[in-house]
Amino acid sequence: MASIASFLSDATVFDEAATRTLDEAFDAACAELHRQAHPFVVREIIAKRIIAAALLGEGDPTRLRNAGIHAMMCMDKWL
Repeated sequence: MASIASFLSDATVFDEAATRTLDEAFDAACAELHRQAHPFVVREIIAKRIIAAALLGEGDPTRLRNAGIHAMMCMDKWL
């Protein structure tokens, strides 16, 4: 299980429960993409999209996961 904490800026603060939800969404998004070894940049894009959604008030782990997955689907169109 990976942690989203390494992608949080020093100014971004979530309580313990919210951080667990972000971790859950991050792990689920990475698993959904079915890639064994995610390059750092892929994990960073997923994490930052999940964090951005959480900062906008999203708290549902499924919707947070979907935000991370959507970021990668959009990237794949440009690659």
